[in-house]
Amino acid sequence: MNYMRDSNPAYHIPVLLSEAMDGLKIRANGVYVDCTFGGGGHSTEILSHLSKEGRLYGFDQDGDAKKNSLQDERFIFIPHNFRHLQRFLRLHGVTAADGILADLGVSSNQFDEPTRGFSTRSDAELDMRMDKRQSITAASILNTYGEQKLQEIFSLYGEVTNAKTLAKIIVSLRNKTPFRNVNGFKQAIADLVKGNPNRYFAQVFQALRLEVNDEMGALREMLEQTTAILKSGGRLVIISFHSLEDRMVKQFFRSGHFEEKDEQDPFGSSTSKSPFRTITKKPIVPSAKELSLNPRARSAKLRIAEKI
Repeated sequence: MNYMRDSNPAYHIPVLLSEAMDGLKIRANGVYVDCTFGGGGHSTEILSHLSKEGRLYGFDQDGDAKKNSLQDERFIFIPHNFRHLQRFLRLHGVTAADGILADLGVSSNQFDEPTRGFSTRSDAELDMRMDKRQSITAASILNTYGEQKLQEIFSLYGEVTNAKTLAKIIVSLRNKTPFRNVNGFKQAIADLVKGNPNRYFAQVFQALRLEVNDEMGALREMLEQTTAILKSGGRLVIISFHSLEDRMVKQFFRSGHFEEKDEQDPFGSSTSKSPFRTITKKPIVPSAKELSLNPRARSAKLRIAEKI
C-alpha cells in the first residue's frame, strides 16, 4: 500500500507509518485514538482510511501540537497527556475504541526548537517540558534532587556509565552556581564525559527528559487503561524508542498488567490470562529505506496486540 505523507513534515516525520496503519487494521466506521498527535502524520493517515461515520481522537500535551490540529469533522483534538486517556474520552462520550496508537518518540519540533531545551546542540534554559503547564523542569531536577535520586535517574533512564560520580559532582557544583542553561551544564560536567561526548550528553539529557515528563509513569497508566477502552478485536499499536519502554510494552501485552508476580498454580503455570493476543512476537523496526530518509527513526520498535 502507498500511504500519505505527514500533514506537517517540518514538525515531525511519522515513524513506521505504513507498519502502524497495517497494525491498526482500520475499520472504516471505527473509533480510533492517536495518543501522540504531534505533527498529525499518523492521524492524517488514519483519517484517510475512515468513512464519514469514523472518528479519531488525538491527544497531545504539547501546546505547539495544537497548531497542527486537523480541520476535519471526524477529528477531535484533546490537549492533554495520554495518561488521562479514559477520562477525556469519556468526556467526549467515548467508552470503547477500535484501535489505539502511541508513538513515544520526541517530535522533531521539540528537538529542533532551541528554546525547548531538549537538544544538546543549542543553548537554552534547561527546560525539557513537553507540557509547559507543569512546574518541574530539567533545571529544577538538577538543582533540587538528592544525590541518590540523580544517580538512579542517570543510571536507569540514560544508562550513564559513571552515574554515581556524575550525581556527586552535580550536587557539589550546584551549591556554588545553580544550573540554568544547556551550555553551562555541559561545560560544568565536561571533565566527566566518558567516550563520545555527543553520545554521553545525549544519554544524560535523555535521562533528564524522561524524568521531567514522567514518561515511564505516563506510559504505564495509559497502557493499563487500554484494557477497558478497547473493544474485542481492537488493536493496540505502540512505537517505542527506549529499551525500558519496549520492555514495559512487551510485558503488558504478555500479561495485561504490571504486577511483579503472577499467582502460580501447582504445576507452575500462570493462573492469570492476558486480555491481549500479541501480534508481533518480535518488534517491527524501520527499513533501511526509512532510515535513509529519517535517521531519527533508528531506535524505533513497533509492537502490536489485539484485545481478545
